[in-house]
Amino acid sequence: MGKLQVLPPGIANMIAAGEVVQRPSSVVKELVENAVDAGATQVSVVIADSGRTLIQVIDNGCGMSPEDALLCFERHATSKIASAEDLGAILTYGFRGEALASIAAVSEISLKTRRSTDEVCTEVRIGDGGRIESSLCAGPAGSNFAVRNLFYNTPARRKFLKSDNVEFRHIVEEFTRIALINPEIGFSLSHNGRDVFVLRKANSLKFRILDLLGTNVVGDVVDLESTTSAVTLRGFVGRPQSAKKTLGNQYFFVNGRFFKSAYLHKAVMKAYEEMLPEGLTPSYFIFLETDPHSVDVNIHPTKTEVKFEDEQILFQILYASVRETLGRNCLGASIDFDREGAVEIASFSGSFQQFKPVPENPGPAFDPSYDPFAAIGESVSDFEPVSHSGSVPSYRGETKKEDYGVLFEERELPKIEYSVLGGKYIVFPSSSGLMLVHIRRALERIIYEKTLRTLSSETHITQRAIFPVHVRLNVAQRMLFDDNAGLLQSLGFEISPEGDDTVVVEGVPEGYSCEEGKVEEMISNLTLILSEDHTGLKELMTSEMASKFATLGAVSADKVSSPAQARELVDTLFASENAEFTPNGRRIIARLLPEDIEKLF
Repeated sequence: MGKLQVLPPGIANMIAAGEVVQRPSSVVKELVENAVDAGATQVSVVIADSGRTLIQVIDNGCGMSPEDALLCFERHATSKIASAEDLGAILTYGFRGEALASIAAVSEISLKTRRSTDEVCTEVRIGDGGRIESSLCAGPAGSNFAVRNLFYNTPARRKFLKSDNVEFRHIVEEFTRIALINPEIGFSLSHNGRDVFVLRKANSLKFRILDLLGTNVVGDVVDLESTTSAVTLRGFVGRPQSAKKTLGNQYFFVNGRFFKSAYLHKAVMKAYEEMLPEGLTPSYFIFLETDPHSVDVNIHPTKTEVKFEDEQILFQILYASVRETLGRNCLGASIDFDREGAVEIASFSGSFQQFKPVPENPGPAFDPSYDPFAAIGESVSDFEPVSHSGSVPSYRGETKKEDYGVLFEERELPKIEYSVLGGKYIVFPSSSGLMLVHIRRALERIIYEKTLRTLSSETHITQRAIFPVHVRLNVAQRMLFDDNAGLLQSLGFEISPEGDDTVVVEGVPEGYSCEEGKVEEMISNLTLILSEDHTGLKELMTSEMASKFATLGAVSADKVSSPAQARELVDTLFASENAEFTPNGRRIIARLLPEDIEKLF
């Protein structure tokens, strides 16, 4: 008997579901996209327990007939394509007909649907083992999908889900992507009975961005528009000064479909060359319209990756369009007078001094040789201190250098010359050769230990701000601070919500600045740190947070350029617990011995 066997349909469906249904957000994506394809003008998404318990999507689209309501759960049942030629001109979201079958394989799903021409709804329920039940009921036109107990029959898949906060953020990301590109549709999203988004139909993409991401994002972008024979570009790109350390608000869409492309992202970043400090990323919302035959959307199960017929041409068009937009809005790089090759400013010659104008009211003359302390000896001779013991020596004309002069004797200390090499390294001599210090890594170690002391302190001292600082965020970011309020309070932060897209910072841990700009940068850093799933011991979590603060702080720190700054940095580094390595284990100091130098010649 052979070793090969055909898998039963139930197991095959579960394996195939792993390509489409990776987490609860995958279900939201597929169901909401189906609602948009159905011509809905209003889509409501209801979530319970970050999608583990319930994912419900209700739309007022075209609905389905009783026959189609049963057939839609069969694998590859689709109305979008009928032949291989149709794959070359796809303009809808779903087209493979595998999403509902995959979802049904790993959950308990029900559907209520009705066409506007039908009198009653068709209700279909699929339970354990793929058992299908169908009945008639009352209901509005459109479709209502309810997915319950996701991954109930695949415990291993359910075990690998992240925390509720992380899973719900993925849901918000998928919801945001679809809502952005469809401003003519009203959307709503609720989680555990709380409304997160209630979006009415918007007149334009900019108004939809405003509703989704807040006024701070809309105010920091400029219009992008370009038309060529290959592609039409439109959308918005962020001002360089509003770029963030956190990745977010970077969106590509092609023919109404969201996609990811590291290659095209590089084209955008190249357009911002010499405008952004290292580590910052601008916001952008770029919508591409091109011939459907020149783009393949069928190369990835989740359809988030696409392939263009000629990516190199698209790269050049995108780079040139973004660069031209930044220049047109006067957002180009400013002149840096410290940069090599900068414009030289003419200096005055020495003869210029003779042409200096004489001030109308010249100051009083003075004698630079005059010493006001020269006559002190004469006045002191008339001074006799009062003695209570009879043993106090007389001050009459006597000098007692032997008594206190030793305190002020000059000692010749060895002088160490510090040099800054290329803005990246500090070089100075030592008894055994030369020492080289990596500036950014040294800053990481210093900031890490300072932050760790602040976060690990048993008694957290909160520094109150004289004037509370209001920081605007998008809804997803605001929820991070809601979900981690207890942790932040235990670390010494006093941050309270205000409205749907604002937090108010009333206090920060001791050692942090209450200056408005510094507080906004701190909130940006906290957003990045809290967006990751921190589980485990508090000590480990604190160390991870301190390490992230150190990395972000080192990138944004002021430049070390003078020997005095170099000396101060080295002194602070050597006072730390571990001057040799960063928190991530990278070397900070290198020693160049005489024999190493000899090998260079």
